[in-house]
Amino acid sequence: MANTTKDVAQWMLDEINSGNYLYQEQAAYSVSNMFGDNFVYINENGNLAIEKKVLNAFRKLTDGSVVWSRGEKMWRLREESDEPGRQQY
Repeated sequence: MANTTKDVAQWMLDEINSGNYLYQEQAAYSVSNMFGDNFVYINENGNLAIEKKVLNAFRKLTDGSVVWSRGEKMWRLREESDEPGRQQY
């Protein structure tokens, strides 16, 4: 059975739940290797990135429980000290 964007999003959440965080670059390469190149693309900076459709599914799956740490370029579990919203600095 073919993998779906929801499968990839669930894998991302599982990774965060097992280690509390997931770095963007590591995640992109892991997604490519485990699920295939149709879930990643090369962005304008020449870096491997996760497809928007996967990120949208991930956002829906983790709304309120996971934040994006912009400076670290990683997703992590929300902490009590975090500001409202998805993106943290």
